[in-house]
Amino acid sequence: MSPHSTKTKPGMEQAASGQFPRPPTFKDPLEERQYLKERLALGFRIFAKNGFDEGVAGHITVRDPVDPTTFWVNPFGVAWPLLRASDLIRVNEEGAIVEGGEVRLLNVAAYMIHSAVHKARPDINAVAHSHSIYGRSFATLGRNLDITTQDACSFYNDIAHYDSFGGIVLGPEEGQHIAEKLGPKKAAILANHGLLTCGKTIESCVFWFMSLERCCQAQLLADAAAAGRGGETVKIADEEAEYTYKTVGSELSGWFSAKPAFDLMARESGEDYKQ
Repeated sequence: MSPHSTKTKPGMEQAASGQFPRPPTFKDPLEERQYLKERLALGFRIFAKNGFDEGVAGHITVRDPVDPTTFWVNPFGVAWPLLRASDLIRVNEEGAIVEGGEVRLLNVAAYMIHSAVHKARPDINAVAHSHSIYGRSFATLGRNLDITTQDACSFYNDIAHYDSFGGIVLGPEEGQHIAEKLGPKKAAILANHGLLTCGKTIESCVFWFMSLERCCQAQLLADAAAAGRGGETVKIADEEAEYTYKTVGSELSGWFSAKPAFDLMARESGEDYKQ
């Protein structure tokens, strides 16, 4: 423990003074469905703004509150910056499109990965995966994330390293292996592939992805700088990392940390994303 440490009870609510906001709740599952579709559309627009879209790769899903055995996902090939709630498609456990917009084209890899995670993790509702530049660069190193910064503490003992690349995910086995390796954690580095995050809300899932991407970038920079000096980076001690995780790594923290990005994107998009 640092000799300068002055620990009090950890938690996101302890990090603020005043009435702390919470995710909305719904009595009507149909109303909740529309809200989640709108938030998912915003999530894709945020991903696009951060450069996480490349060609047609990448996907974010959310479990349907009316029929939890199904999930909503982006239609294959529709530009993320233009995505609206009405464009999303709903997919069942067999990979069939049961509802959605005009473009009813499903990315098979999205189904194989996300369906396996949703089945294995009834505690989460959203899953994100993309081939972001720093995430996929880090994924070639054959290692997990080091806990070297306060932001990286969000992933302390909460990130898996899937150290196998089975090729493009067109069959169920690779998706099942990814879900098994993810286990109860909120994030995974997929070897030679990219990043995957999940959360109870779309907001937390999206924020964990953005944060993990930046942690990968920070570690790539820090490792290179340290190696250039003939040394290595300084790691945060387990006690401090665990203490910090309880505040910055909680589900509530993920949801709240995403709020500025979602508020800004909603303002920039106007009413278009809700259609």
